[in-house]
Amino acid sequence: MLKGKKILLGITGSIAAYKATLLVRELIKAEAEVKVILTPASLDFVTPVTLSTLSRNPAITDFYIEKSAGEWVNHVELGLWADLMLIAPASANTLAKMNQGISDNILLTTFLSARCPVWVAPAMDLDMYTNASTAENFVALETKGIRILDSAEGELASGLVGKGRMQEPEQLFSVVQEFFEPNSILKDKNVLITAGPTQENIDPVRYIGNRSTGKMGVALANAFVEYGAEVQLVLGPSSIEVDRTQIEVFDVKTAIEMLEKTKEFFSSSDITIFSAAVADYRPKMVADQKIKKSDSEMNITLTKNPDIASEMGRLKSSKQINIGFALETDNELENAKKKLIAKNFDAIVLNSLQDAGAGFGHDTNKVSIVSKNNIVESTELMSKQNVAKKIVNFTEDLVNEKISSTL
Repeated sequence: MLKGKKILLGITGSIAAYKATLLVRELIKAEAEVKVILTPASLDFVTPVTLSTLSRNPAITDFYIEKSAGEWVNHVELGLWADLMLIAPASANTLAKMNQGISDNILLTTFLSARCPVWVAPAMDLDMYTNASTAENFVALETKGIRILDSAEGELASGLVGKGRMQEPEQLFSVVQEFFEPNSILKDKNVLITAGPTQENIDPVRYIGNRSTGKMGVALANAFVEYGAEVQLVLGPSSIEVDRTQIEVFDVKTAIEMLEKTKEFFSSSDITIFSAAVADYRPKMVADQKIKKSDSEMNITLTKNPDIASEMGRLKSSKQINIGFALETDNELENAKKKLIAKNFDAIVLNSLQDAGAGFGHDTNKVSIVSKNNIVESTELMSKQNVAKKIVNFTEDLVNEKISSTL
């Protein structure tokens, strides 16, 4: 399953660097193509000769192959070559530089050029791992789409016991295998996601909208793809870049446009996630020209927009799964449960505006997932990428329940 897959392995200055040699060996045995980039600090722990021998490719340690001849390493080509970039071990220093966009070595320069998924496997001492700055870097990197392969607990080089050990090579190898050949029950499922806001025109200049950014919906699309699903994303106006080629994106602007595009794909979807913040109302009349300001009041008559989730709930077959979102300010759980029933959802994801750092515009979120069977699973405040994975895992359980009920 890894045959021919191109993997770029970065190694930084950590005692865990020796584990990277074992990982390279496993990847090569699985017939992957591996190129290794070493930071200057990593050379205190492993040698280019070892890595070039194991990877069957020259180990890259500098910007130049032969500086006197002006022969240089093309970091852009490296970034485009790879199907996956994995930095293991990733030191606290490298993680901080990645977050800040610092590129003072060939590994970091290549990272900035990478167009493939980038993962990091942190390795550091306990006090460094638990430092607030490191924690902030983890959240910021996840927000930028970097996957953190969380460190394990155990005895550390300093003699302390706690979190900071890089995952073992066998664990990392398994994660890479699963990425290229997911074994999730969601593999090859058709997942339809609505995301972002809608904008309802008043005139050619002005519109009615809301503060949704689409971050949560895009994070969900990325997470479902990692589990092997086929994803179609109906995305309202958003500045969030969707860089996964496996995600089919359909840009829409208004609630009517979102409804029509959702209808187009709904019947063929196995799972539909309604994460979009659809405007409840739109202007009844839209001016052809910009409305001029006057001294008198301006009155706009609004008409109700279609409820996309409700309409799809009425069309839903017994084999389909619909998951909604609810943003509430009071009686949150009670109101979410009412929506779950009214819109024929199998589950609903509840956001509360009472939770700091959650909801529109934030890189973090805190949710409660409520199923039709009254199962409630709540998260702590975490990156939207991690919340998306929680929702995907919950969806796996719903699919298993659906299969069991038909047996």
